[in-house]
Amino acid sequence: VQLVESGGGLVQAGGSLRLSCEASGFIYDSYAIVWFRQAPGKEREAVSCISRNDGTTYSSDSVKGRFTIAGDNAANTVYLQLNSLKPEDTAVYYCAAVWMSGSARVNVCTNTDAMDYWGKGTLVTVAS
Repeated sequence: VQLVESGGGLVQAGGSLRLSCEASGFIYDSYAIVWFRQAPGKEREAVSCISRNDGTTYSSDSVKGRFTIAGDNAANTVYLQLNSLKPEDTAVYYCAAVWMSGSARVNVCTNTDAMDYWGKGTLVTVAS
């Protein structure tokens, strides 16, 4: 399984971007896709997660109401819509896949060590 992120770039504060995570290879419907981000000098943090099994989602408090995760299972692609961007959203955004049955669960979605596959990341820079 290979995960490839795209859609990052430079945007002004208040602007929007849409990130894509395309999976190649076989992915079971029981995998969840998680978006993480890592800012310079900070730990990697989970941003949003979607269960490919039932479409349920999780978003961290820091992005809730601004970022939206959505999946297109037929295209093996998960999107992260970033709205109302702030300079503190500047980070490398990674997508990851983790085996998860049923609905999205916070304890799995936020566990970096639990991820089975990782993409290489895409850089989002928000200028003030």
